[in-house]
Amino acid sequence: MALKPDRKYGIGVDISYFSSSATAERGGVMVHDTAGSGAAMDDATALVKYPSSVSGTYPAGVLLNDIVDLDLTRQHINWHKDEVQLGGKVTLLRQGDVVTNVVATGLTISAGQAAYYNTTGAFTNVQPAGGTQVGRFLSTLDADGYAKIAVNIT
Repeated sequence: MALKPDRKYGIGVDISYFSSSATAERGGVMVHDTAGSGAAMDDATALVKYPSSVSGTYPAGVLLNDIVDLDLTRQHINWHKDEVQLGGKVTLLRQGDVVTNVVATGLTISAGQAAYYNTTGAFTNVQPAGGTQVGRFLSTLDADGYAKIAVNIT
């Protein structure tokens, strides 16, 4: 589990994008896939993915679903775990607070520091070359590796 249930968001949630090409765990920063740029609500070319590089990417939001690849002829999606089938619609947080453990390792985080994302979509307090600020840390890392982050992606 990459997100704890204590979250704060309202109008800052976006449901207009589809997952791109890989399974993923919730809690990290997704970026716009350069292969797609759909503008309509159900445009299949409106794609997001976890980044493989920071430079030249644009943050779309924090992933709030787990993206799974299941054989849907044998089992169904577990809606109680908030799973989404690979290629399906995902929920992204653009403005609000989350508590996540998708934080780069080996960092000393302090409350108030700027939050960026790295090449895996993990939050970091170190601005990578070409990186964009996506929020602010509201806490240090706890004993389990979770931090509270105020997300503000405009």
